[in-house]
Amino acid sequence: MKAITIQTYGGPDVVQIRTDMPRPTVSPGHVVVKVACAGINFMDVHTRQGKYATSVTYPVRLPCTLGMEGSGEIVAVAEGVEHLALGDRVAWCIAWGSYAEYASIPAARVAKIPDAIPFDMAAAAIFQGATAHYLVEDIARLHEGSTCLIHAASGSIGQLLVQMAKRRGARVFATASTPEKCAIARQRGADQAMSYDGFAERIHEATQGVGVDVVFDSLGKSTLRESFRACRTRGLIVNYGNVSGSITDLDPIELGEAGSLFLTRPRLADHMSDGPTVQRRADAVFAAILEGSLSIEIEGHYTMDEVQDIHARIEARQQIGKSVMRINTTD
Repeated sequence: MKAITIQTYGGPDVVQIRTDMPRPTVSPGHVVVKVACAGINFMDVHTRQGKYATSVTYPVRLPCTLGMEGSGEIVAVAEGVEHLALGDRVAWCIAWGSYAEYASIPAARVAKIPDAIPFDMAAAAIFQGATAHYLVEDIARLHEGSTCLIHAASGSIGQLLVQMAKRRGARVFATASTPEKCAIARQRGADQAMSYDGFAERIHEATQGVGVDVVFDSLGKSTLRESFRACRTRGLIVNYGNVSGSITDLDPIELGEAGSLFLTRPRLADHMSDGPTVQRRADAVFAAILEGSLSIEIEGHYTMDEVQDIHARIEARQQIGKSVMRINTTD
């Protein structure tokens, strides 16, 4: 079996394309999937770099096959798994091993996909769609009249957050690094898009000095403290990434001084804890795509032989548009 593995942590050069890997056999609580497409995600780079080497939430260890999201067709089902069957078209995320022709996936991480959703769209949508869904629906609990600020709003998850927040009736402010990226955020529905320079002051001007109810901050070090200033009294800061680095000197008293703020650092795994929840989130994302209220553009399709180049490009840009790797024959 062909698979893309790492034996040690490091740069793109540690990625190995193997043709002699054993095809996985079904184990208790798992299904074996013939992989059609694997999503290309920045978490794959983090895995390669060793950022999950000691993680409890994401316990991926060396050696490992890369790829934490994908889609395909079930070819084997463990005894006792009753909600999935041979031939089911499925997608999954936060289960490593999708950069391979076959993958063994925990059944509780797998969602069935509608016939109208092609495999490449399913692989592109499952992780970031589920992430945006739990952040908007479960963490922020946005509703008609809510206000929110979304950083990096032209990125893959940022665009989905904008669209889902608008679906809930929220007023959406967005930040991005260039006028072109601000335009993307507005195209997705943001009411106002701005650069990062002085964004807190501009938020206060636009909200008559109140600030927003919720800030979605995926950048971390470069924006988090100014995000505090952009938030209203007793508002919520959702720090779901640290692309610009981690803050290591945060004193909780800062939250009080900023207006008795709530700060959370959630992870998707804790909001995809069982099969019904995974299926519920996937159903919501796929239904929104099919009805046209959620748009996900696939930036590129790649082959397994291009993986080192893809990783190098992601690392250089610190982001990538939603892309997929074709593994086996896809629909």
